[in-house]
Amino acid sequence: MTEIHITDPQPFEDDLVIEKSLRPSSMDEFIGQKDVVDSLKLYIEAAVKRNEALDHVLLFGPPGLGKTTLSNIIARELGVNVKQTSGPVLERAGDLAGVLTNLQSRDVFFVDEIHRLNSVVEEYLYSAMEDYRIEIMIDKGPSARSVQLNIEPFTLVGATTRLGNLTSPLRDRFGVVLRVDYYDPQDLFQIVTRSSEILEVEIDD
Repeated sequence: MTEIHITDPQPFEDDLVIEKSLRPSSMDEFIGQKDVVDSLKLYIEAAVKRNEALDHVLLFGPPGLGKTTLSNIIARELGVNVKQTSGPVLERAGDLAGVLTNLQSRDVFFVDEIHRLNSVVEEYLYSAMEDYRIEIMIDKGPSARSVQLNIEPFTLVGATTRLGNLTSPLRDRFGVVLRVDYYDPQDLFQIVTRSSEILEVEIDD
């Protein structure tokens, strides 16, 4: 039997279920960030009409304001899958290649803390973003050779709290750059009210 202490950093399964139930599942359910939501709706609608992958999206702003939630909603509104990771996790180009080669057409690839990508992985990402093509090494030593692979068109959604830490070559490859800002009191009230209704908890006005 697994012993769980109240000080364990890992969330309880029930907590994860509750958290997921509170997350909005569509742009229409998302409260606040009106400019961001309106812009994303237009870009998504255009991509769906063209039957193409959505332009790569960069979401920047303070932590905890819904960037991850928005990435999931983007995928849902496009009717595609989403793969999630973070910059520090992608330590080698091979880690990135493993994800990219498993993406299906027009899937969303969400990278949190994208400003923390190391330079080798970042440069490897350039051709994937621009041409949907990657280069992999076959064999080792004298017989090693590089092979170019075409990958399915995809949408990279990057999230960062430090826009200034992104290199210009990476930033310039995002067709959609949107700032996520702090919520005003009215939006916060609506968010709390919505959460209380889902959890069936009464709150005082």
